[in-house]
Amino acid sequence: MDQRSRLINVAYRMLGSRSDAEDVVQEAYVRLVSANEHEIRDPVGWLVAVTSRLCIDQLRSARVRKESYVGPWLPEPILDSSADPADRITLDDSVRMAMLIVLEQLTPSERVAYILHDVFRIPFEQVSGIVGRSAQACRQLASRARQRISQAAPPRFVVDPAVASEVTAGFARACATGDLAALTALLDPNVRGLFDSGGHLPGAPRSLVTGARRVASILIRVFAGTGASLVPTVLNGGPGIVVSAEGSVVSAISLEIADGLITHVHGVGNPEKLTHLASPAERA
Repeated sequence: MDQRSRLINVAYRMLGSRSDAEDVVQEAYVRLVSANEHEIRDPVGWLVAVTSRLCIDQLRSARVRKESYVGPWLPEPILDSSADPADRITLDDSVRMAMLIVLEQLTPSERVAYILHDVFRIPFEQVSGIVGRSAQACRQLASRARQRISQAAPPRFVVDPAVASEVTAGFARACATGDLAALTALLDPNVRGLFDSGGHLPGAPRSLVTGARRVASILIRVFAGTGASLVPTVLNGGPGIVVSAEGSVVSAISLEIADGLITHVHGVGNPEKLTHLASPAERA
């Protein structure tokens, strides 16, 4: 993994936004060019530190913006590949949608300390200089983050790829055709659904929805009969669906599966969060 890719990986996990991650990494490189190179003994560590501090600043300001956001705010979904290897985000448990949603509940300092140390194995002594706390304080921040994650993040079950593929394909087919019974049968009775449309997707709920029948009804109301194409794929390291209509991506749905049933549905329909899922031709 080259340095730019590593920085984007760090920033995406901190911000939950591919576009914001690219912006802060670009800013870090701009600052590197204008810095006194003789005062920088470790350019790689310097870039990680600057990128992380920029993320902390953005996390703090983002809390105010999200208070006025229409409906639930979900991270930007990412596919399992990138046209440019330098921009590729490594997919693991720390980027699955359910985990990123829990990370949103942490304070900026907790989130940064946890990601830098637990995910990227950066020593607390180095994290200390980035966060502006003592190494012991950073250990406590990461410990609190781990505790909150263990309490709030749904456990990740090992799912047979063939089962995941079959469930995801059935989910896409039932949503497109409006088969309520088939879709309900694929959902856990206590399935939880969160839908982030930013107010752009008609029919999308603006709060958490629970229960197989309710979640299935909403999905069919939004997608059935629209002529949209629902294509199974890998989103944030797990099973997902990319929904396209008239040549543009209009939604991305991330699924959590356990024991052959879908336990969590995370749908993103805000067009501002989907531009990076389109092909270069579609973005032009």
